[in-house]
Amino acid sequence: MNDHPVVIYPPDPDGGRRVRINGRFVGIAYTTTDVAAFIQEAGLQSFDDMDVVRSAGIEWQGGGPDEWEQ
Repeated sequence: MNDHPVVIYPPDPDGGRRVRINGRFVGIAYTTTDVAAFIQEAGLQSFDDMDVVRSAGIEWQGGGPDEWEQ
């Protein structure tokens, strides 16, 4: 079981990153703004880009929030 409620997978060849929230695939993000939107849709309405970058609840695989290219 993963300790992070949000998992961002490594970039695909097109620069998109798969996003899972609480074990459920929610979409492909191309920026931290996309990640914030997915988290807002999951119920944290006040989550923004800076929260995405700083949150300890997000596991970044294959590079951090600045990595969007394979």
